[in-house]
Amino acid sequence: MYRHHIAPPRAYTQFSHDIIRHPRLSSDAVRLLTWQLSLPQGARESLSRTAERANIGACAFTRAKRQLKDEGFVHERRVQGPGGRWVTQQLVSNVPLSEAEAAKLLGRMPVSAHVAPGPRNPAVGERTGRPADGHPYGDTCVNTPNRPPKPPEDAADASAPAEAPEAAHATAAPQAAQAPEVDRGSERPDPGPHLDASRALAHAYRDLDPALRHIPRAMDAELTDLTARWLAAGHPPTAIRGHILRGLPGDGAPVHRPGGLLRYLLREVPPVPTPAAPEPEPSTAQEPTPGRPLSPRLHGTRECEGDHVQPALFRPVGDETLCPRCAAVDALSAPPDQPAQLATLGTPPLRPTPKAMR
Repeated sequence: MYRHHIAPPRAYTQFSHDIIRHPRLSSDAVRLLTWQLSLPQGARESLSRTAERANIGACAFTRAKRQLKDEGFVHERRVQGPGGRWVTQQLVSNVPLSEAEAAKLLGRMPVSAHVAPGPRNPAVGERTGRPADGHPYGDTCVNTPNRPPKPPEDAADASAPAEAPEAAHATAAPQAAQAPEVDRGSERPDPGPHLDASRALAHAYRDLDPALRHIPRAMDAELTDLTARWLAAGHPPTAIRGHILRGLPGDGAPVHRPGGLLRYLLREVPPVPTPAAPEPEPSTAQEPTPGRPLSPRLHGTRECEGDHVQPALFRPVGDETLCPRCAAVDALSAPPDQPAQLATLGTPPLRPTPKAMR
């Protein structure tokens, strides 16, 4: 590797190789130290201002300054200057100095007056004295908690005569008589009789789902009132719990505010659903088995009593019990003296259906 060096004729600073090749100083620390040593003798530029001019960030500046202080190239102290103001003095040297040597050099440097803060805008208003001891509304004779602020007295009420309240009551009476009657049926139900049951139900919400385990205790009173409105409207506890479980996220998403979610789910009280009317029974259909309801597509069908691997449904024309295919096989295998069961051959059998669909 070749190097070509030309000594500068002016504006240069001599640095020791110990600074440039220091093994424990980063490039930012070396740049900060050499920049400070290259300044004129009377310059008062701080380290933070040098880092700003050298495009050194805040974190890099803090790290570089700590390295320079650990190696003894930078020392600083806080002293109280004229006027009682505190000033931070910084000392930068091209050789490492001990604490005693740095304190001796800093002691020779007086605190400059130009470091005093500049004038600021004064505060709005005149200076007022601070109130001394005593209660603002007079001293109390007993130990009482902090009183709320005293409301200001209305000058108009103070100057009104004593009979003003009676006149106001007399004028308000005709208006109350002419007021329309309120429909009591549209009011919310009174949750008073259901407070005990709603309180127990509100405490049990935390056990419905792990997402509701961390409901704040401070919301128990609010959730109790909302639950009492549902109970007063006629909803059973099972319907309330089912409504809450249906409102929880089903994709496993976490619930960050379970109390707010319950408040949202219980805020509106829907009307109690009326029982649905039973469906009419089909005239020619087979009686469905209890449990799963029969599909509308299978109304009017009947299970064939013939030999099938799986149950086969067909749509009968009369009262036959065999599908057309089984009826044809039965007619061919029956003896001549025994009449076989006839069926309409033009009606094709339905596709075999598992028993679970019946």
